[in-house]
Amino acid sequence: MDGGEDFGPWLARQLKRARKTQTELAEAVGVTRAAVSAWITGRATPRDETIRKIADALGTDLGTIHSRTTDTLVGRPVIWCHRPAYADGGREFGNAAAFAFEADVGVLAREATQNSLDERLTGNNQPVRVRYTLEELTGESLARFREAIGWDALFPHFESAAAQDQKVGRVIAAGLHEMYTRDRLVLLRVDDYNASGLTGDDYETGRFAAVVRRQLDSHKSMSSAGGSYGLGKATLWATSRLGLVLINSTLSEPHEGRTERRLIGRLDLPWREVDDKSYAGPAWFGQPDPDVEGEDVARSWWGDEAMVERLHLTRESSEPGTSFLIVGAHDVASLADPSSTAEAVGSEDDDSVHRMHERLVEAIGRDFWAAMTAGGASQPLLEASVRTLRNGMELIPEQRIDPHEAQPSRARALQAFLEGTTVERLTESGQVAMTTVPLNVPGREGRRSGGEHRAVLLVTRVEDDDDPKPHNTVAMMRGNRMTVRANSVPALELGTDPFQAVLLAGCAAGDDAPFAEEAEAFLRVSEPPEHDKWGQTEELRMRYSPSAYRRIATLTRDANNAVRELVAAPKEKRRASTDRLRKRLAVGGKRPARPAVTGDLPVLDELDAHVGTDGAWRITAEVKVPRGGEAWHLAPVAKLDVRSGPRPVVTWSELVAVHNCEFVDGMLHFTPGARRATFRGVTNVSTHPVQAELTSLVVELHTGKGDKA
Repeated sequence: MDGGEDFGPWLARQLKRARKTQTELAEAVGVTRAAVSAWITGRATPRDETIRKIADALGTDLGTIHSRTTDTLVGRPVIWCHRPAYADGGREFGNAAAFAFEADVGVLAREATQNSLDERLTGNNQPVRVRYTLEELTGESLARFREAIGWDALFPHFESAAAQDQKVGRVIAAGLHEMYTRDRLVLLRVDDYNASGLTGDDYETGRFAAVVRRQLDSHKSMSSAGGSYGLGKATLWATSRLGLVLINSTLSEPHEGRTERRLIGRLDLPWREVDDKSYAGPAWFGQPDPDVEGEDVARSWWGDEAMVERLHLTRESSEPGTSFLIVGAHDVASLADPSSTAEAVGSEDDDSVHRMHERLVEAIGRDFWAAMTAGGASQPLLEASVRTLRNGMELIPEQRIDPHEAQPSRARALQAFLEGTTVERLTESGQVAMTTVPLNVPGREGRRSGGEHRAVLLVTRVEDDDDPKPHNTVAMMRGNRMTVRANSVPALELGTDPFQAVLLAGCAAGDDAPFAEEAEAFLRVSEPPEHDKWGQTEELRMRYSPSAYRRIATLTRDANNAVRELVAAPKEKRRASTDRLRKRLAVGGKRPARPAVTGDLPVLDELDAHVGTDGAWRITAEVKVPRGGEAWHLAPVAKLDVRSGPRPVVTWSELVAVHNCEFVDGMLHFTPGARRATFRGVTNVSTHPVQAELTSLVVELHTGKGDKA
């Protein structure tokens, strides 16, 4: 018999799952128990006529016996197993991890695509392929899908959860109302190929358990991995109005001797009561685990092709990777998107598959254009596409995302770097200038320094009419080439041509970049769960030092200086531009009068902050004062950094002028002619809404009118 798993272990597992003994099988087949034992240990192989009897006893067919790539489900069907309520009476009204993100397909695309990038198989030097499939189910197609997922058994749990006056309950109620009043359900499937798949045991440490069983377990081993908090997977469930995700994984490493069609479902609901029994929250769709008494724990199972088709989880090939099916997908955030053109196709609701398709394409192109760019001998890290179906029929054709269409100038810049065709200065159309910017990585574990890393800076002029705005920005990234942030370059000279710049730091800077691994690790822990900036984080302070984030501020400042140098117009062009502007401003042959306040606003250039023993933030700030900037009188304002909503303002208990400045009635006055000024401050602990150790600090300089300088 040829199959995916040796016959003996496979047979032993099927008997265990069916809760049958070797003696019971022997009686059903008409052989001795010793014969069954010999099959299981591999000392003997049953004859063909006996194999047919084994198939009948297990309630399966000969194909399953011979292939041994699926499970026989006799006596142990696939069911929903709900976690019982906590014995101590504790109640959770939703998955807290899901509240870290909005119900936004743009956020989903960023987190899910990042996870696929992190799981890319690198041995074949091929990209990970990610495909998003939206499907709208109605009528008979919807009825068949609900039957496949055991909807009748689930509905009482949804009904109980929806009746609760809690946020999650209201979302579920809206999802049920949508499905029953409009006879419509939106599915969103995320498939990746050339990826690891959910390998490992159902419960022990591994990729499967990290995604399906655990919270805050990222299980990322590569230093260049985008994820580090274990929160990104929560976006899958947050995007479902029903809190329901089904999974089909093809493994890169066999588990139980098999690799294809490992299936499981997970449902995240709040605490609820059904039929006088209380349930804690999550539930799993699988086979009851034979090692657990009762039927409260479900484990993954190996399905057949018919099963994955009924669950809308059919994969296009046997290539390793995972398919996540979000049931009841919605995109509330799209209602606030003024750029959406979905109304043009006649749909105005927030779950419009046209709008969701459009926003997925835009988000992937914006955040992952660099991962999809190839050049020279370098293959792209990622290929991505989006398609939309209605009841299995194509509604919007599959759209492969081209980085040169999504981000023309930036993709051209990165391609030139990969092909080795950059220049030192921009002198002709289409050129890409390259330089390096130092990042002094702080040391760890008693070391004074982690080394000087040289990040790669690329600059090219915007020459494409469809290049997305804003221009004059620096897109920053590290090893997985996902855009972490894109900052505008300040203080550009008059007459500067529009440009785009790219900063490649850490492993993204290339194999020859010095101290790339050290820089990668440093920048990775400086990112919040959203991975949308580099700055102060609790992990950064613990692993390095409270002031380590200042290295990032220095990197940003040096990158901006390098960009300004590369895009600066030649002196002849600057002089001509100034002359043209002077002629346009002159009135009656006289120059306009100079304003009372001249120069740019002073800016906070350096900030060293730490929490003192009294629980107050203590800062030393250095202000850069431009020519004429001493005329400004500014007030330092301290705010606590939070993930969403306005930043709480805290007052100062002390402000002390140190160099080239003084405080008059709380306002900062600068010494005439000074170009740098320093002051110190201590926050008032009584105005802190939370402990300082649990926050980050933001200091801003405001004008006397309350405007931010």
